[in-house]
Amino acid sequence: MLILTELGQRLRQERENKGMSLEDLQKNTKIQKRYLIGIEEGNYDVMPGKFYVRAFIKQYCEAVGLNPDDIFDQYKTDIPTTQTDDIPQPLSRVRSRKEIPQNTKASKAADYLPTILVVAGVLVVGIIIWVIAQNIVSGRQEDQAANTEQTNNEVQQSEEQQASNEDQAAKEAAEKEATEKEKADKEKAAKEDEEKKDEEKEETKQAYKEVQKSGRNGTYELSGTDEFKLEVSSTQADTWLDVKNGKGNSFYNAMLKNGETKEFDFTKESEVRVNIGFSPGVQLKINGQDVSLPFDANQQVRQVVTIKYEQEKAQ
Repeated sequence: MLILTELGQRLRQERENKGMSLEDLQKNTKIQKRYLIGIEEGNYDVMPGKFYVRAFIKQYCEAVGLNPDDIFDQYKTDIPTTQTDDIPQPLSRVRSRKEIPQNTKASKAADYLPTILVVAGVLVVGIIIWVIAQNIVSGRQEDQAANTEQTNNEVQQSEEQQASNEDQAAKEAAEKEATEKEKADKEKAAKEDEEKKDEEKEETKQAYKEVQKSGRNGTYELSGTDEFKLEVSSTQADTWLDVKNGKGNSFYNAMLKNGETKEFDFTKESEVRVNIGFSPGVQLKINGQDVSLPFDANQQVRQVVTIKYEQEKAQ
């Protein structure tokens, strides 16, 4: 048995607080019930793909009134990711200054003015080189910062596009499933209606009419049908059962055990006589329809039912 994750417990509690069943949530989100159960149990293996997990969780949150972004941030360890979260680190900064080589040769400035001027010129050139180098380094740092910002923007846009694709895919999958289910329901309903109409037509067509009752004997006429199938069932106790046609030919002459049912096809017979030794608990059916015994079983234990049948001709 799966143990609910913290995220699953939170979502399930919020759903129950809203008084929503899984069926209600399925109807509102168009997400299959088994996927909703998988989210609550943290069983993401039942999902069709990782990006469906995030999309379905987002739709679940919106349906129960939670902020998806807050949930993703709070329970990010419970939710699988579809791409790396690593963001390129800024490049190391270069040193801001360079050491300026010093001319360590001793000179006698007082004695050699030209040498002093040469040293001063070297210093000026060094300063100019240092300033140029600083400008180059600063430009590189600005380019690196711009590249890093551009990379971060591209990553964010990629994540947003991924989330949009996930939402669209989940929506299309839910709509497709809903359409298929609706189609199957309509086909099932149409089939059931057709079967019901056939049954009603058959029931309306068949007629079972009482002709005569005398003593313990009852006579009936069966018409409006092209078949005559009889079922005799004993539901309370054993009973003696004798079944013959109008010519006296026996089809059954024995004890019918409690709970036992005998079936006969008398379509080719014009008359059938059913002798019941213990009528309480005995049930008769003709072509699947219940028919009554001639007398109250509590008042007339033994009963004889004669059924006259004229086969319905094909139109």
